[in-house]
Amino acid sequence: MSVLWLAVAAFAIGTEAFVIAGLLPVIASDLQISLAATGQLVTAYALTYAVGSPILAVTFNNLDRRTVLTLALCCFIAGNLLAVLAGSFAVLLASRMLMAVGAGLCMPTALAVAVAIASPERRGRAIALVTSGMTIATVLGVPLGTWIGNHYGWRATFILVAGLGAIALAGLLFGLPRGLPRNTATLGQRLAVARHSAVLRALLITSFWAMGGLTVFSYLAIPLHNLRFSPTEISLALLIFGVAAAIGNMLGGTLADRIGPVPTATLGLVTMMMALILQSIALKFAPPEYARPAVLGLIFFWGIGGWAFYTGQVAHLVHIEPHASMIALSLNASAMYLGFAAGGALGGIVLTALSPTDLGWVGGSSVATALAMVLLRGRRAQLKTA
Repeated sequence: MSVLWLAVAAFAIGTEAFVIAGLLPVIASDLQISLAATGQLVTAYALTYAVGSPILAVTFNNLDRRTVLTLALCCFIAGNLLAVLAGSFAVLLASRMLMAVGAGLCMPTALAVAVAIASPERRGRAIALVTSGMTIATVLGVPLGTWIGNHYGWRATFILVAGLGAIALAGLLFGLPRGLPRNTATLGQRLAVARHSAVLRALLITSFWAMGGLTVFSYLAIPLHNLRFSPTEISLALLIFGVAAAIGNMLGGTLADRIGPVPTATLGLVTMMMALILQSIALKFAPPEYARPAVLGLIFFWGIGGWAFYTGQVAHLVHIEPHASMIALSLNASAMYLGFAAGGALGGIVLTALSPTDLGWVGGSSVATALAMVLLRGRRAQLKTA
């Protein structure tokens, strides 16, 4: 039951992290700033998470895990409430950074706690349950938050997320035992794992994958709006992505067990790359009546491929560092959010220098870089065993 509350916390954090993509147009209109500038709300959040997460984990090493989770969720909730009260873009930006501090401390701690309270034979399922909170957020939380934000104002979405965070906090306060094992990994130990050449390559692959996805996802509402999608239809598109992400997550786990993590990651990247590039082609050249269903279909395959890759990548990292898997996964989360930050910034540049229809091929090129690195990694492995 305790792991379930950790999943609820992940659900709240996942909702907040991804719902911003559906709110950018209404935030830009309300605060009277450009869409490219508004997109930096994604960059600031992701960069704060990427840099802050490992530092915070070391800073709070000696605190009880229950206390750490309480502090993290209080910080996350406070950030959302500050966003509700934000009267300027600067304050909203600061609120997103405060949310990222809470999320960056909460998620690695939640994974560590899930491992600590689960029996050895159930640890994999405990980790999967926590991470499923993020996946389910893309299915339910993001479309719901987008719909609420477009119908009742974007501040209402942050009220929703603050409420979800409060529910998770209450559940953990009453359902989580005290005296949980503490995370003893120092910053030096984390850096030692990162210096492992195979881990470093994996982290770079994760960053390029994340950058490609967020280049498009951060600004997805803009090309959809240009295709005359209504706010409700944009929420539907995000729901389709979320359902596909959930399917991809489960499919990736199954394939990782059957054909191996690396082939699974490769298939996921190929699917995602093609979906993003074809999205640009559909937006540029297809008549609107054909582009609308085509884009929805490509969003579906993008979600499946992207999250199948992520599951395979996590399994691969655990295989590389079986005795320091939590450190490797924490670093992978930082690499992912660093890629998210770069993707938010790159998408803003594309909007400024090119057009919304170019987001897909630019994002797809980043994913193609990740794919090339995976294939090169496999080639090197074959040469070593030959």
